[in-house]
Formats: sequence, structure tokens, C-alpha cells
Amino acid sequence: MIPPFRAYLFDVDGTLVDSAADICGTIQEVLRASGRDDVEDALLRRYIGRHLIDLFTDLGYPEASMDQMVTDYRAIYTASGHVRTTVYPGVSEMLSRLGGLKSTATTKGTPTTKVILEKFGLMPYFNHVQGTDGFPAKPEPDVILKSLEIFNISPADCLMVGDAPSDMEAGRRAGVQTCAVRYGYGDQEAMARFSPDFWIDHPSQLA
Repeated sequence: MIPPFRAYLFDVDGTLVDSAADICGTIQEVLRASGRDDVEDALLRRYIGRHLIDLFTDLGYPEASMDQMVTDYRAIYTASGHVRTTVYPGVSEMLSRLGGLKSTATTKGTPTTKVILEKFGLMPYFNHVQGTDGFPAKPEPDVILKSLEIFNISPADCLMVGDAPSDMEAGRRAGVQTCAVRYGYGDQEAMARFSPDFWIDHPSQLA
């Protein structure tokens, strides 16, 4: 049983919505423009929730080309309309039943996050929407700390919910409790290294 918290912070991709098809497809489009068509979904899924710079670095791209690749990704992803993205079953019901303050803690920028929450009818459940805007992405704790500042609450009163090792590490570094989602994209063994306080197999287990 997960006790109630004053605030809940949610990762978005792999936690609230299944967006892998749109994300991976957009990345592959950017990579094809640079001459690479050999990077498969299975690899790309492991990078969901991390900054694109991490992926491009690991694929051997020069640093000088990365800013433009990130810009191209964001333009294509935004224009796609998120037509292959869906809300995980049980998410809307969980958010409607869950008490406390709610915010997001995502690597996406805040404007894109708002578009997705609006599109799938999730915005009314959130007191605040926080993306990664001009500060380091997870596993740095900045996106979590920003919501704690907005809500004016202590880390001890907050639960971070996510599906990736970067979510668990960011939560630990921010001093909040963490809940690992098994139904998302994340490596469960890697998440376990950060000793999540809770694990769930379905969104209903949060409420």
C-alpha cells in the first residue's frame, strides 16, 4: 500500500502516455536525414526519458551537429500531432482519484508537455506542468526541485513516479520518495539500483 503524499510528480513518456512510436519514429527521421537508417526502436526506447544529446553522443555524432539535430527533432515531433501516442489504461482514472497536488517532471519542454496533456484530456488533473526548461535534464534533480519550489513543499512530502532509471536517480538526488513503474520502457534492473520506495504494475495501484 502506497501512503498518501501532499504532492505527486509524474514522468510523462512511459508513465502517463505510451509515446514510443512517435518518439522513435521522429528520431529515426532525424537520423535518416544524416545518412543513418540502421538505428532500431529497441535501442531508441532505452533512451526515452533522457536528453537527445545522450543518444547522439553514444551514436558518435560530432558535438557541433547536435543542436541542429535536437532542433529538427523538436520541430518534427511537434508537427506530428502525436497521432501514434496513447494514454496508458487506468491513468485518467488514477489521476481523478488521487488526492494531493500533481505536477509533471519530464525531459520534454513545458509547452510540449502541455500540448500532450491537453490532447489526451489529462490537463485538468494537474495543478502545475513542469518540463525541462533551460536547466539540466534528469537524472539531474532540477525539474523535480522546480515543482517543489512552486508548491512550496518539502521533498519528504512528495512522490516521484516514473519508468526510467533517470527518474529514480533524479528522485533520490532531490530527496523525494520514488515509485517505479514496471509497465513503461525503463530497464527494471537499472531502476532497482536506486532502491525505489515503491513499485507498481498498473496506474490504479497509486490511488
